[in-house]
Amino acid sequence: MKSIKILSIALCASALVACSDSFHENVPQGSLNDGVMNSPESIDLLVNAAYAGMSGMLRDYGDPTFRPTSNWSYGEVRSDNAYKGGGGEGDVVEFDQMEKFENRADNWRMDEKWFSFYCQISRCNTALRVLNAATEEEIPLKKIRIAEMKVLRSHFYFELVRFFNKIPYQDENLPEAEYTSVSNDEFTRDQHLSRIAAEFLEAAQDLPVTQPEVGRVNKNVALAYAAKVKLYQAYEQDPATNKVVNINQSLLNEVVSLVDQIQGCSLLSDFQYLDKVEYDNGPESIFEIQYSENDGSGAAGRINWSNQLCSPGGNSPYSGDGFFVPSQDLINAYQTDANGLPIFDYQSLPDYGVVTYINDENQTLSNAEGFVDPRLDFVVGRPTITWKTYTDRPCQSWVRDRGAYGHNCQKRFLVSPDDSHFTMVGCWGLSDLNWRIIRYADMLLYKAEALIELNRQNEAMELINMVRERAANSAWVKDFNNPSVYAANYKIGLYPTTGVTQEYARQALRTEMRLEKALEGERFFDLVRWGIAKETMNNYMRREENTRIYYQGKTFTDGYEYFPIPYPQYEFSQGLYTQNPGYAAF
Repeated sequence: MKSIKILSIALCASALVACSDSFHENVPQGSLNDGVMNSPESIDLLVNAAYAGMSGMLRDYGDPTFRPTSNWSYGEVRSDNAYKGGGGEGDVVEFDQMEKFENRADNWRMDEKWFSFYCQISRCNTALRVLNAATEEEIPLKKIRIAEMKVLRSHFYFELVRFFNKIPYQDENLPEAEYTSVSNDEFTRDQHLSRIAAEFLEAAQDLPVTQPEVGRVNKNVALAYAAKVKLYQAYEQDPATNKVVNINQSLLNEVVSLVDQIQGCSLLSDFQYLDKVEYDNGPESIFEIQYSENDGSGAAGRINWSNQLCSPGGNSPYSGDGFFVPSQDLINAYQTDANGLPIFDYQSLPDYGVVTYINDENQTLSNAEGFVDPRLDFVVGRPTITWKTYTDRPCQSWVRDRGAYGHNCQKRFLVSPDDSHFTMVGCWGLSDLNWRIIRYADMLLYKAEALIELNRQNEAMELINMVRERAANSAWVKDFNNPSVYAANYKIGLYPTTGVTQEYARQALRTEMRLEKALEGERFFDLVRWGIAKETMNNYMRREENTRIYYQGKTFTDGYEYFPIPYPQYEFSQGLYTQNPGYAAF
């Protein structure tokens, strides 16, 4: 790994939020020398720098366009939810390799991501060194600020474990000169996750339930993240194969208990409010990255550059690059039966809503008469279907390479082109919509998952139904040409809450996790946690390879649950690092 130093603190990006607080960053003037950086007077700048790093906007590597903090490429394109998109297979070939499971240790986008994580950890460690050396007389909020930095650092370490599995651990007490002496094989996945969860819980003891400023981590953040980490840890993996070999019941009980301790959060009344700036930092938000526009920080402001490539292209008003395209398999998964419940074996059915392309102004949908979950048209932009509140035209010919990636667009994480927060930056239609790392719906589903594996599925079904009921009560999409009717045959029902088998409940939970959180960057990591990534992805590629010919001959093999350790990091360690299972040894 390259030498990590904070050369300057440019707060050009984000902060974080927990349920309903308010935090405004101060833009620092100039840079910090070592004397200032190691003094109590610098602590506000150092802490704010660690928060700002959440957006990935680091001086070392510029903007996060090609190493997105939103995980759209790592968690969705690498799953059965999305295609890479863009201008074809050769457009950002490193993302194409991720989609096809052609990951290599010399993929420089992965080296960037690794380095970026450790730059962000370095910011936290720098702040912690100064905090540890100060007295409470010098810094009255010392304990709270230490807890905040530990939460941020643990977030980055959790991501590193999910991405790379074998990682070196560096805390604030490790001199930079000793970085090359730290092995990436010193701790197992379980040991890393155990330490991360413990640090979240330790931080929770010193964090207030609410903070006076938006953007500061609070107790809810620490508890929620501890629950998430313990859920991952509960699925114990064989370190040689990454296969799930046991589900730890004690850890599952801790997940349930931690979720129950979260205070003051609730679901938004409409799913679509998740994509409206007015509902940023709302009751469903637990942990989110803050963005802003026209704030004097240059260009359009602190907007979400992670999703820069993902604005629809083609004839769309976003004029974007059109990466991150929903898969046909995801669309098919939203089909429901006569009771409004998901069809678990949807892959046995013909493709739903297939686009017949005549020309850019004339397209139709076939096999679109069946029932579908209304979230389909909250998540996916489909030709002929109304796009958010935009009245000029429906989503139509908004994909750049329709031959490779089909005709459907990603609809999440974008504001409508007629929204006051919509802004054109160069040739991209972007906004200052926040990015939610954890929301309350996640907690309901994580608790439900733990309950099911504890064989308490009746309780779990009630939580799943809470999430489904919110979708049912949301404002369903209306037909573009006739707003008096709905755009599709929407039907969503609630699951029975008694007499449910564990296997049925498990299918229901995993389906609900996919439908509710589609395109949020979590799908691939969910599959790995459950131990079904290989089976799911091979079935998916065989199902889609006739229309997505680039999947032909591609296979998910054991070991691909994690990315390879980047070769430049092996060189940095002077040969100390070992490679993950499934990849050629260094």
